[in-house]
Amino acid sequence: MNLAESWRRIRDGERPLVPIIAALFVIWIILGIASPTFWTPENLVNLSLQSVSTGIIALGVVIVLLIGQIDLSVGSVSGLAAAIAAVAATSLGWNLALAVLAALLAGSVIGFIYGILIARVGLPGFVLTLAGLLIAVGIQWQILGDAGSINMPFDSWLVRFSQTAFVPNWLAWVLVIAVTTGITLTRFIERRQRLVAELPAETPLAIALRGILIAVMLAIPVAYLSQERGIGWSVVLFIALVWGTDILLRRTRWGRGIRAIGGNPQAARLAGVRVQTIVVSAFVACSTLAALGGILGAGRLAAANQSSGGGEVFLIAIAAAIVGGTSLYGGRGSAWSAFIGILVIQSIANGLTLIDLDASARNIATGLVLVLAVTIDTLLSRRRSPFAGSTNGT
Repeated sequence: MNLAESWRRIRDGERPLVPIIAALFVIWIILGIASPTFWTPENLVNLSLQSVSTGIIALGVVIVLLIGQIDLSVGSVSGLAAAIAAVAATSLGWNLALAVLAALLAGSVIGFIYGILIARVGLPGFVLTLAGLLIAVGIQWQILGDAGSINMPFDSWLVRFSQTAFVPNWLAWVLVIAVTTGITLTRFIERRQRLVAELPAETPLAIALRGILIAVMLAIPVAYLSQERGIGWSVVLFIALVWGTDILLRRTRWGRGIRAIGGNPQAARLAGVRVQTIVVSAFVACSTLAALGGILGAGRLAAANQSSGGGEVFLIAIAAAIVGGTSLYGGRGSAWSAFIGILVIQSIANGLTLIDLDASARNIATGLVLVLAVTIDTLLSRRRSPFAGSTNGT
C-alpha cells in the first residue's frame, strides 16, 4: 500500500488509532519537558496501574458506542460491584472469589435488563441508563450502610493483584516473544488463506516489518519499566481483555453484527443480523466490564465507599472511549480505543498533577481534548455519510 492510500485511510477515519497514538506521543513529550518526573519509571508504573480500572470500564463503553448507544451508569455500576464484593467478603464472610463472582453477576444482570428494555421495549438508552445510574448509587449506599465505607484486607489476593503483583522480568520477556511470534504467524496464515482465495495479501516483507515494529513497541516499555517495579498483572489483564475484545469485534459474527448495527440497524436487520440479541449482549458486556473495573478499583484502594464509581469515573470512561477514536455515531472504533484513550486522559491528569496544577486545570484540559475528539469524529462522519447528524437507534 502506497503512502497516498495510507494517508487517505487515516484522513477518512478508517485508521482512527494512528493520529491518536501520534497525539499521545506529543502529549508525553510536552509533559516530559514540563515535568521531567513524568518520564521516570516509577511514575509510568503508577500511571499504568491508575489506568486499569477506568480503562476496563471504557472498554465496555466502546462496545455500546459501536452499536450507536451509550451507557451513563457505568461508573455507578462499578461502584455497586465494588460495594457488593467488599461487603460480601468482609461483613458477610464469603469467600473472596465468590464475592467477586457475585459482583460480576450483578453487573451482568444490570446490563441484561438494559438490553431487554432497549432492544425489545424500545426505551431510549440515554434516559434508561441515567435512571440506572441513580438506582445503582442508591443501592450501593444501602449496601454500604451507615458506615459508608468498607476496608478490604491488605493480604487478600484482590488487593495484592491490584497493588503489588508484578510480572517477573524474565516472564515479561517471554510474553513479548510469544505475542510477537503469535501475531506474525497469524499474519502469515492469513496471507496464505487470502492467496488461496485469490485475494490481495500482504507481502512477506510487510508482515516481517510489522512483527519487528510490534516487538519494539512491546520491548521498550518492558525494558524501561523493569528499572522500577515492572508491569503489573492488572495491566496485563487489561491488555488481554482489550486484545480479546478486539479479536471478537474483528473476527467473529458477533463483532461484525455490532458494527453493522452501529452503521445502520435497519440494514443490519434486513441482512439477517439478530439485532435484539446483539444489543442485549453489548449491554451485558458493558455492565460486566464496568463491574470488573469497579472491583479492581476497590482492590487498588483496598476499600469500597460511597464515592466508589462516583464523581468523574463515568465521564472519564466515556471520554476515554471517544478520545481513543470510537465514534459517537456508531459503527466505527476499536477495542484499542479504550487503551489509547485512557492513556491520553490519565497522562494529562498525571502530568498536570506533577506540574502542580489543581483539578480545575485538569478538567479544562481533559474537556478541551474531548471537544477536539468529538469535532474530528463529527467531521469524519459527515465525510462518510450525509445522514450522520443524528445517533443511530436500534
